[in-house]
Amino acid sequence: KLTSLALQPMITPELVQGRVHLKCAYSRPSSKPPLQYAVVWSRLSTSGKKEQIQRDTTLQSFSYVEMNGVNLKLGDTVFCTVTAFTRDTPEQQSLPEESKGFYAGIKFVPESLQIAEDGKEHVLTILSTVPIACPGNDDSCKITLQLSTEDLDSQLLGPPNIALSACQVDLPCSESSCAAAALTVTAVTDFAQDGNRISRIRAEPVGRRDLLWRAYTPKDVKVTVRDLPTGNCYSFTDPHIITFDGWHYDNYKIGTFLLCRSVSRAFEVHVRQWDCGGHRSATACNCGVAAR
Repeated sequence: KLTSLALQPMITPELVQGRVHLKCAYSRPSSKPPLQYAVVWSRLSTSGKKEQIQRDTTLQSFSYVEMNGVNLKLGDTVFCTVTAFTRDTPEQQSLPEESKGFYAGIKFVPESLQIAEDGKEHVLTILSTVPIACPGNDDSCKITLQLSTEDLDSQLLGPPNIALSACQVDLPCSESSCAAAALTVTAVTDFAQDGNRISRIRAEPVGRRDLLWRAYTPKDVKVTVRDLPTGNCYSFTDPHIITFDGWHYDNYKIGTFLLCRSVSRAFEVHVRQWDCGGHRSATACNCGVAAR
């Protein structure tokens, strides 16, 4: 048997005559007689098993397979396995070496998000692992993705859990690769104690005519929104006031007062108090409230 040759196969995407191909390249040890290589291309099926899609025997240190949208589609994870042998003694083979899995399609980084209702913006990067074929010399070559969000807790009606900074992103493409785009994801602060909720972000390519992109929808991004406890403040009876941080005081005056104002967003509460005491004591009671 031939010993382990450290062929180290690796898959990279490439445009060949305007069509998307994957290239499996490996190191070629010097040998006399020269070695031949059996290259087996496979993809991961939906059940998680590897399906063979192509087999090549070559003297070269590389092999190509075309992403034609039929036996190899966007969204597939692809592997190449290389075995070396000599022509005279084909039964003497090296140990087969497999590449790392190559995911062909749109990728989100990170693949899932865990965020909290604290107003922080979280960056989500979108990139294509394969180049896009453009007809002619079109400078405006790009993939446009339409983004949408969906709450998976459908029984809870109310505002959406998450907000995106954009509803559409463009991935501009060059001859060799596609650029990345970034957007921000923020949890919607809803002041409801509704527990941790799960949403997803969906991206759909729009305006693509070719078979490869037309039948493709990228994997959703799962977003877990951690519920944060909300603050409470009170004004009651004649009026006793308890602030958000638990400070107690009384306000017996008559008039309209600013009860609460946020310094970071358009939110404030006014309260109107009127005289509701007897002849012996000055007491005021809440008679109206206005919230913005």
